[in-house]
Amino acid sequence: MTDLENNENNSISQDSKNLALLMWIGTIFFGFIPGLIIYLLKTDDSYLKDQSRESLNWAITALIGYGISMILMFVVIGFFLMFILAIIHVVFCIMGAIAVSSGKAFRVPYAIRLIK
Repeated sequence: MTDLENNENNSISQDSKNLALLMWIGTIFFGFIPGLIIYLLKTDDSYLKDQSRESLNWAITALIGYGISMILMFVVIGFFLMFILAIIHVVFCIMGAIAVSSGKAFRVPYAIRLIK
């Protein structure tokens, strides 16, 4: 770990890490709501703003995927797509929770970046 990474991790408060952790875990169960609440309320904390933006982008991407899956349920493939998307959603949210618990910035690889 370089000195720059140590300085970045030290500058992030434990409260910010905890709130980001709760946000990513909340995203598993409540979708975009935890990310939106933190994005609107914690505008002064750059780390939380960045992670809430990432959480929102992922939740919106997942919501779009769920909508497409529901449409495709008329063809059987939608059921499989919904199941796969649910697993991917949980995995990415857990990866986000693990990353923010140590103060790292997490980027979901397949999220559509609607909120910049």
